[in-house]
Amino acid sequence: MDARETAVGLFELTRPANSVAAGVLTFVGAYVAGGLGDHPAAVAAAVGATVLATGAGNAINDYFDREIDRINRPDRAIPRGAVSPRGAVALGVVLFAVAIALALTLPALAVAIAVVNLLALVAYTELFKGTPGAGNALVAYLVGSTFLFGAAAVGDVRTAAVLFVLAGLATFSREVIKDVEDVAGDREEGLNTLPIAVGRRRALAVGLAALVASVLAIPLPYLYGPFGGAYLALVVPAAAVMLAGAVRSFADPAVGQRRVKYGMFLATLAFVAGRGAADLAWLAPS
Repeated sequence: MDARETAVGLFELTRPANSVAAGVLTFVGAYVAGGLGDHPAAVAAAVGATVLATGAGNAINDYFDREIDRINRPDRAIPRGAVSPRGAVALGVVLFAVAIALALTLPALAVAIAVVNLLALVAYTELFKGTPGAGNALVAYLVGSTFLFGAAAVGDVRTAAVLFVLAGLATFSREVIKDVEDVAGDREEGLNTLPIAVGRRRALAVGLAALVASVLAIPLPYLYGPFGGAYLALVVPAAAVMLAGAVRSFADPAVGQRRVKYGMFLATLAFVAGRGAADLAWLAPS
């Protein structure tokens, strides 16, 4: 492999689309907390730390998954020889180091969240992947915590805490549905996911229960926070789409998990719209 192919392989290891998406969620958390205008440097540091740490975690996970990927994903950077296992670890260490340096410029709560997340990213593949429910819960926490991290960076996690709970529980449900979809492959790899351990329907019932719990948190920003009609206009359909997806997963997990994903995206937009409407109302002359 030449230098160009190695560079491409290193870039692929970070899963750039997923890493940037995680950074966007952190940005949304900061925006929902109302801190963009007052803390632009902190928001930039938090977003940068999220993107780099997510990329580092992806590289480390590919290192641990290299033997499985030789069979299931031979096109990935390590199996095809573009990057050595040692090179993947080195990339992860460098990205983690820069992410930590950025995170250390933030308030104490944000630093604490960053430390926990870095440890969780490293531990996921080796310790939790394929463990019934535990791997799903860890991924759910990591997705939800991106919102919380962005809010903590600007010093106010109250509003974003609901988004953290909503996103975490919805992600847990979607991850369980994806495990049901992947039962055949996971069983061949020797993984003991939730649907393998307790059966598909029971696993889907657990996922549906988590989603119902997340929906129960939806009214809180309207009842006790600054969000009004714009928030409700989007978040109610989002809840309906997610619930419909979870129910659909009993018949078709592939379609069900995609619908849950679309509902999660719409719910995120609801928080953004709610924050924007609240800001406009505050700026409007009385």
